[in-house]
Amino acid sequence: MDAATRRQLARQVLSGYVSGPDAPARATTLALAKVAGARAIVLVEGISDQIALETLAGRRGRNLTSEGVAILPVGGAQAIAGYLHRFGPKEADLRVAGLCDVAEEDHLRRALLAAGVGAAHTRTDMERLGFHVCVEDLEDELIRAVGPATVESLFAAHGDLGSFRTLQKQPEWRARDLEAQMRRFLGSGARRKLRYARLLVGTVDLDRVPHPLDGVLDHV
Repeated sequence: MDAATRRQLARQVLSGYVSGPDAPARATTLALAKVAGARAIVLVEGISDQIALETLAGRRGRNLTSEGVAILPVGGAQAIAGYLHRFGPKEADLRVAGLCDVAEEDHLRRALLAAGVGAAHTRTDMERLGFHVCVEDLEDELIRAVGPATVESLFAAHGDLGSFRTLQKQPEWRARDLEAQMRRFLGSGARRKLRYARLLVGTVDLDRVPHPLDGVLDHV
């Protein structure tokens, strides 16, 4: 597949979403504009999480916009605390949920308590409050749910298999397991991470959707 075809496929996959160096800030600004009229808000770390949840909602037959649900990418887990204070218990009419990676779980627990959302001593406590944890991260959850063979098929269909094979040959990755190699490949480019958030969620069997994704959407 030539470079022009790959770029066209990438544009199609990311249609409706921002990308580029300033994408995180623009995505947050666009999402905040939707919060004013929302009845529920989902705080996520980045645009890939937003894409994954909105894609899944569509596959589940939901229209989040008409339901008044806004997915807000906050630009990193460290920013979640500020938004919890902003949209938490003081906004009694606004239902708040969230998603984070396992590395940020303890930070989110502290933020929930500090914002008055509730004490979350266990992951079950967090889920009861509407906050779910991806292990290790979104990409890891989706690779396991979809299966490595299907992930490789997607790489091939979108012109990325050659680049993935190159990564597999690198000394630091040659001996790693296939899922770890795939996770590294997906995380090695911001645009790639966004594209495959949509592609993987669009491919996964609905009976195998990672629990954190369904859990967050079920809460709102």
